[in-house]
Amino acid sequence: MIARRRFIELLAAAPFGGWAAAASGSDFAAFLQTFWPRAREKGVSRATFDAVTGGLTLDSSLPQASGSQPEFDRPLQAYFKEAVSAARIAEGRRAAMTCASALRAGEAHFGVPAEIVLAAWAMESDFGRSRGKRDIFRTLVTQAFTRPDRPLFRDEFIEALLILESGQASRAQMTGSWAGAMGDPQFLPSAYRKYAVSASGDAKAPDIWTSPPDILASIANFLKLSGWRPDRPWAKEVLLPDRFPVPALHARMAEWAAEGVRPASGALPADGEAALFLPSGADGPAFLLFENHWILKQYNNSDSYALSLGVLAQRIAGGPALARAWPERVVNLSRTDKAFIQARLAALGLYDGAADGKFGPSSRDAIHAFQRRAGISPADGFATPALVQNLRAATP
Repeated sequence: MIARRRFIELLAAAPFGGWAAAASGSDFAAFLQTFWPRAREKGVSRATFDAVTGGLTLDSSLPQASGSQPEFDRPLQAYFKEAVSAARIAEGRRAAMTCASALRAGEAHFGVPAEIVLAAWAMESDFGRSRGKRDIFRTLVTQAFTRPDRPLFRDEFIEALLILESGQASRAQMTGSWAGAMGDPQFLPSAYRKYAVSASGDAKAPDIWTSPPDILASIANFLKLSGWRPDRPWAKEVLLPDRFPVPALHARMAEWAAEGVRPASGALPADGEAALFLPSGADGPAFLLFENHWILKQYNNSDSYALSLGVLAQRIAGGPALARAWPERVVNLSRTDKAFIQARLAALGLYDGAADGKFGPSSRDAIHAFQRRAGISPADGFATPALVQNLRAATP
């Protein structure tokens, strides 16, 4: 089900330390052989296994490559401005013309808007410029060796062997990022086997490295199978009434309309539910999030990522810039402060997730609940230094 989201989350928690210096050649060689029984059971030949593992070494550069997650560590508006840049919008529009035929066919077949697929291509690999050049087998086995408590790494190594065994891709093709994600869509091997498709109908060997039609079709197929709804938007920028207290972050469309929430452009859906998202607090842009926003997060479980992808898609399709400007003052809490907020909210009985410093809807809902309880208005669900101080003073 995952493309790279869970893999990156696991890597971020990995304490690499001095493993590369401590590992002996005999330790690693013995470790490689532990993969063989499972590989054989799954249908990998001894010839393929030996060809991959023979001469394979640990990649000591991975700790430096995997040390940060900009989707979670940077302020959303800073991440957004880089992701939805004028240059990237222009490149997306050029790609829309160059790949028009493939995009039309893909949209008709998969039901995912062409601009969403193009934006995902841009976000994942910058239209192929940043797909990574690391040997996937070396990357995955290094992660498996350093984190024996994480079976996902071992599973993905087996999946990569199966791709090679089946002839879907060559060893030379199977390159990608420090996270083990391959090609322009940045699929892990298991995602490649499940979601990659060939636009020409050749199911045997989808080329997600050099074939734009296959890349676009594979991204669209992933989103479709993840639950994309063609009849719903992903989000809409909205304008809030003056001095809006934000009584709720979740409501039905009729309730938002009754509160005076209106679209910044176009029209809002007439029915269904939506979540209000104020990514920089009440002083910045506001969005209503619909079902497809959570589908975009299947690619990367970050609101910064999903929001940037969706707005980039709108701009590629010719839509307007945001109606509400980002605040000039950027709030940038540390991961430590964010984890403190989550832990304190949990102690107050308002939050039951992990205190990992990564904010998502559960954290925003908990912040909103605390703000409402403390009489803070607007209760925008946004974390600030003042919120940290308020929580330090709050009594469980």
